[in-house]
Amino acid sequence: MHLEAPPGAPLVVQLACDALLYSHIGGGMIGMSAGAVALLTRKGERVHRIAGSVFTAAMLVMAGVGAGVAPFLPAEQIPNTTAGVFTFYLVLTGWMTVRRAEGRIGLFERLAILIPVAGAGIGLYLSTRPEITGIQHMATYVIAGIATLSALGDVHLLLRKGLLGRPRIARHVWRMCVALTIAAFSFFVGQQGYLPKAVRGTFLLNLPGFAALLFMTFWLLRVWLSKAFRSQPLQPRIAA
Repeated sequence: MHLEAPPGAPLVVQLACDALLYSHIGGGMIGMSAGAVALLTRKGERVHRIAGSVFTAAMLVMAGVGAGVAPFLPAEQIPNTTAGVFTFYLVLTGWMTVRRAEGRIGLFERLAILIPVAGAGIGLYLSTRPEITGIQHMATYVIAGIATLSALGDVHLLLRKGLLGRPRIARHVWRMCVALTIAAFSFFVGQQGYLPKAVRGTFLLNLPGFAALLFMTFWLLRVWLSKAFRSQPLQPRIAA
C-alpha cells in the first residue's frame, strides 16, 4: 500500500504523490546498494566513506518519507510509522557517532535518546493490539527490543560523555547494519507483492536481511579483536 492521489486530484497533487513514492523507493534501493558496498569494504577507507555517505543520505530520505507518509495511508500504519522514525534515528545516530570527535557529545545526543524510549513504549503498546497480527505483530516485539537496547546504549554514551576506540566504532557499525536489515526485510519480505511470483513466499527473500546481520557480526568481531580500533588517549585541549 502506498500514497496515491485521489481521483480527480489536481496535477500538482498527483506529481507530489508520485515524487514521494519514487523518493521512498529510490532512497531504499540506493541505500541498500550503498550499504552493501560499505559492508564489503574496509572500514575507514575512501570507498567505505563514500558508500557510507550515500547510504546515510539515501536511507534518511527513504525512512523520512516513509514515516511522514504512513499516517496518511487509508489503513492504520502506526507500526510502519514507528519503524520509519526508528530507522531514521538509527542511521542518523550511527552517522553522528563517527562524525562527532572521539570522547565528545552534544545536544543532539542528549535529545536523540527520546526516540528509542518512545519507540520501546510504542512497540510494547502495539504488541497488545489484537488487530495487529502476523509479521507486523512480530515486528512490534523486534522494534521494542532494539529500541530498548538503543536507549541503553544512549544512556551509556551520555554517562561516559562520549566514546573512544572500539565502543565508538561498534556503535556505528551495529546501528547502520540494523537500519540496513530493517530496510531489507521491509522491502524483500514486506513488499514482495512487487517482486516476481517465483520468489514470493520463499525463504530467498529473507537472505538479504540475514546477510546484513551476518556482516554486522563479522565486523563487530573484527572491531573488538583488531588492534586497529583500540582507544587512543585524548589530546588535552589548549586554551586559546
